[in-house]
Amino acid sequence: MITRRLPPWFVNALLVPLASVLCGFVVAGLVVAATGSDPIAAFSSLFQGAFTNQDAFAETLVSTTPYLFLGLGIALGFRAGLFNIGAEGQYYVGGLAGVFLAYSIHGVPGLIEIPLALAAGMLGGFVWSGIAGALKARFGAHEVITTIMLNYVAFLLANYLIDGGLMLAPHVSTPRTPEIDANAQLPIIIAGTRLHFGLILALVAVPLVWFLLQRTTLGFRLRSVGFNPTAARANGMSVGQTLVLSMGISGALAGLAGIVDILGVSHHMTDTVGAGYGFDAIAVALLARSNPWGVLPAALLFGALRNGASFMQLDTQVSSDLISVVQATVIIFVAAPVLVRWIFRLRRQQVAEVQITQREETAAV
Repeated sequence: MITRRLPPWFVNALLVPLASVLCGFVVAGLVVAATGSDPIAAFSSLFQGAFTNQDAFAETLVSTTPYLFLGLGIALGFRAGLFNIGAEGQYYVGGLAGVFLAYSIHGVPGLIEIPLALAAGMLGGFVWSGIAGALKARFGAHEVITTIMLNYVAFLLANYLIDGGLMLAPHVSTPRTPEIDANAQLPIIIAGTRLHFGLILALVAVPLVWFLLQRTTLGFRLRSVGFNPTAARANGMSVGQTLVLSMGISGALAGLAGIVDILGVSHHMTDTVGAGYGFDAIAVALLARSNPWGVLPAALLFGALRNGASFMQLDTQVSSDLISVVQATVIIFVAAPVLVRWIFRLRRQQVAEVQITQREETAAV
């Protein structure tokens, strides 16, 4: 087989995800063809809208930025054995907390006000996801159920605070919060575009999360609990504390995505801001196979799909909902790697999920 001489990490971390993406586009192309449209023309327009049109790539990077934060947060939860479905709600709560501080404070230099707003967003996401972590640690409540329920609470909370009037800007036709202070706005990287400094923060977050997971005692404990909580407990680790902290950090990254999007793009918040980012980011983390470095290309792919969909629909009259077909089929194939290996005749590779070295054991003790 063609993969016999390839290293296992290359097949599992690169070839299988790429093959999953290819399968997703093939299925989407068949759907387009079944409707009587030309899939080649549709995907060509999608590419133009995402990369080659004027300022298209900058807009794609704008859409990629929240996917990076959210994908990193969900991937970190996966490594701890937690399936965080609540990134959407944590994104909202982080946005609410950060935007309140950003429009309430005036006359403070940006070097102070921006970090304060970012910290408020992270704190909001941390607390919101920490609720689910605490419920799991104390009562064994499954995080999938609790985070889904907390999503609805977050949506209704945003609706109550913004539409209800407590955070409503005066004299506006569409319900939204007041504009943030000018000093709280993230700087624009490329003049004439909306590409802002949040992209730099997201790119810096990738190696930081990797370092946390792979080079710190906390990361070792997090991975150990995710791999085998019983063994971790027998080794003297506090499983409950680790679960709460893992969910909190995951939510903090999601909350950071929410406030960065507001400080960099909209400069205010509505009760529908960034709708869908949190759920799409689950696919980003799955495609990245919970690897922080893998989140980078996966987020770029989903950012390109999100940004190019509208031009594709305008240019070819193929519905932008086609992107949902691509995303859904990619998730299906990522979740069924055996099927992908069978289709592309990829040899099965055995890779340990967690490798515990003697140095890590000593550090943990």
